[in-house]
Amino acid sequence: MDRPPTRIKTDDAGWVITMTPEMAQVAGVAEGSLVIFHFKDGAVAAEILPPPTDELRAEVRGVADEFADAFAEMKRRGD
Repeated sequence: MDRPPTRIKTDDAGWVITMTPEMAQVAGVAEGSLVIFHFKDGAVAAEILPPPTDELRAEVRGVADEFADAFAEMKRRGD
């Protein structure tokens, strides 16, 4: 695993985990995909998200750069 599991909501029992190459192969999905686990009513549900495209990564970087000052101010104020 590239990183430890990351909670996605504090009020929810859910985690986002980068799939290992072995997991991706067994699931028949692209390497770098993410699996989201949710625990609800005594059951486990999972959803697989594909890795982001280069186009999406570039778009997110552009937005982050464009609004860098605003994001810094929100962080300074405590979001």
